[in-house]
Amino acid sequence: MSIYLVLGIAGLVVLAFSLVVGDLLGGVLPGLDALSGDWFSTEVVGSFVAALGFGGLIAEQAGAPGAVTLGVGLSAGILFGALGAALTRLVRGGATDHTPATDDVVGHEGLVVSGIPADGLGNVRVYLGGHTISLNARADVVLDAGTRVHVTGVLSPTAVTVAPVWNALPSTDS
Repeated sequence: MSIYLVLGIAGLVVLAFSLVVGDLLGGVLPGLDALSGDWFSTEVVGSFVAALGFGGLIAEQAGAPGAVTLGVGLSAGILFGALGAALTRLVRGGATDHTPATDDVVGHEGLVVSGIPADGLGNVRVYLGGHTISLNARADVVLDAGTRVHVTGVLSPTAVTVAPVWNALPSTDS
């Protein structure tokens, strides 16, 4: 069995382990982490070792001399290590969507969950960007549960004003 095959399999084991458990090398050398960024993460080391092993094995199987197999393996390892670092940086630095606030629902449709009385608050549910937002609501007219509404304004961080959809649409009568 070639040493390159062993290195390739060992690198794949490290990669699989990092997918299941997470980054093991993060925080091991705090001073080095500040200088290296993502270059010494478990994913990068695993991809470097796997590519070194399999790249060297391919060159060895093609009949290349020892120095060439080592050069091919190192080149493949550096290439895939850099790719692993770039992907790790991309995933760790990816932005997440902000959580919608009450101000974001103005102008959107919702559904009355609990009826809105004449001089009181009811409850509406608004779907916004994959989030379900449940808010207290006040309306100028009595609205029963199940009525589709349009959010017209914000009363507080937890309450909005609404109007029924049939009042928000222009009349089609001539």
